[in-house]
Amino acid sequence: MENFYIDAGYRDPKDRIKYSLRSNAKYQLITIGCAIAGLVYISISNGFNFTAIRALIMALAYVWGLVLAIYLMGHGLVAVPRRFFRNYDKSGSLRQTYARAPKIHEKMEDAMSTLEELQAQVSQLAKRKTGTARDFQDWIDDLVVGNQLPESRIATDPVASEAVGKIPAIITERYLADLTRRLARAHHQRIRYVQEWDRLVQGALDIQTIIDSRSSKRLEFRRQIRFTLLTPYMRYLVYCHIQPASNVAIGSLLSLASVSIILSEIIKWPAPQISPVSLTVVHHPSKVDYQIGFGGQLIAAVWILYMCTCAISSLPDVPVWGGRALVPRNTYGEHATWFCIQLCKLTVPLSYNFLTFLPRHIHVETVFFQFLGQYINLTPLGKGFDFLFPILILFPVCATLFNLYGRIKSVLGFDILEDEDSGEASGSGFGAGGWREGRDLIEREVQRGIGESTLGLSPRTSTDTPNAAPTMWVPPSEHPAEPSQLARPVPRRPADTSSRQAPIIPAEPPEEDENIFQLFGKRVKNTIDTIDRPKWMQGSAENSTNFNFKRPKWMGGDTAHSSGEGGSGQGANIFGKLFSGRSGEGGVRI
Repeated sequence: MENFYIDAGYRDPKDRIKYSLRSNAKYQLITIGCAIAGLVYISISNGFNFTAIRALIMALAYVWGLVLAIYLMGHGLVAVPRRFFRNYDKSGSLRQTYARAPKIHEKMEDAMSTLEELQAQVSQLAKRKTGTARDFQDWIDDLVVGNQLPESRIATDPVASEAVGKIPAIITERYLADLTRRLARAHHQRIRYVQEWDRLVQGALDIQTIIDSRSSKRLEFRRQIRFTLLTPYMRYLVYCHIQPASNVAIGSLLSLASVSIILSEIIKWPAPQISPVSLTVVHHPSKVDYQIGFGGQLIAAVWILYMCTCAISSLPDVPVWGGRALVPRNTYGEHATWFCIQLCKLTVPLSYNFLTFLPRHIHVETVFFQFLGQYINLTPLGKGFDFLFPILILFPVCATLFNLYGRIKSVLGFDILEDEDSGEASGSGFGAGGWREGRDLIEREVQRGIGESTLGLSPRTSTDTPNAAPTMWVPPSEHPAEPSQLARPVPRRPADTSSRQAPIIPAEPPEEDENIFQLFGKRVKNTIDTIDRPKWMQGSAENSTNFNFKRPKWMGGDTAHSSGEGGSGQGANIFGKLFSGRSGEGGVRI
């Protein structure tokens, strides 16, 4: 209920509580209905026993939590050590960063587009001064603060223009609450992916700088470092030699810990005293009255911490949680509450599952067993389930180790689990979403020369356009320009057509469609103009369209042509002269 209360969108606390109860009503009714059906069944079969009912409820909750914990922990046992091994090779790590760039950039663009669509609705909603909008004027004014787009952006952005038509004719409290809720989600979603994109670009720049420093043996990052005691040469030794070696050492240690946990899950039913985890905690397993000392308790706490870390680190990779994520200093309240609930939900079954690694005569004496274990073992559902089900951890381990999720995605077309460190960078990298496309995106971001932020890049304001309108490039004319046109700036083709600040040049209106007779006439004219005419039909050099037929000598053709006077006029009036017409000199021919 706390999640829905935070994410309600209403202004009044009473309305928030109502929304939370209404949203949880369906889930709670289904849960209560199943509980009543189970209570009736147990009461009929075994009689009404409060202890048995409580044990069944705790066993069901434990089973559900253990199923989720084993699946997530199995993925994390492979993914966490693999990240350290992949950070050893800087070239491979850079390619992995390039491979992640297209997906993150696309999500960032979608988040910005969604936010601008909602901001366009707020901008148009603020213009309504009559009708039902007057009753919620204060609420609308609060939404306008920081969420209003300029009219020029709404006119040029097709997404914002479409959003204007989604405003209902009658403004209700429910519509404003939904708009407020979606605006809050869109703001945090945009902040999340902008920060993730900035960290990705900055990480790619740092890795490239480390690779380039191998020749000069001096490492100086492009970003600003507030305080450091390392010289460029010492920084080179740390990042090029010490850090890769430590990544391999930590990855090897965590891999050994993962193998120990997997083996302990498999052999804890037949021989828990020889499981690797048990041998590190219980130093004298043969003693019946052995008490685990402070060293063993400290090692046990480290084991539980690693198991919980592997499970929690896999939560953002599963695409079924509604896009929830933890953002540094900008986590949405509902997301933070949900992660706290999941942390509590996973810690209890993982902690009790760790107790089953130890010999039975030790873990039955713990307080945790008296609180939870005895009720789980009281029911048939919890007796064998706690020992046999964790063996299925091999399935998520093998799926992550052999990249079965990528193969399932290629067959089914959707993700079961998003692994950022999967083998996406393998292959040539060509095509949509390849590492070459990611490299181009990052280079374009760096060359754009955005200002500075905490990560070395500029924070994007809410007025950034994720999808700019198409830009038209007008080629220069082949004819020499007029003197007045030379002073005008010639539009150049932008280097990046997807730039958000690219100037928009309106395209010329298309020509009207011609009918069939005009098209036929143009084609006939073009055909005739391209025909090679004979010499006696060729025109003069001044005007090639006038036909000058060559006259014989008895008609004065040579004289006329040699004198060059009235040549064109005589050629044109040749038929008039034959029929007693006047000559060019004014004489009369008999």
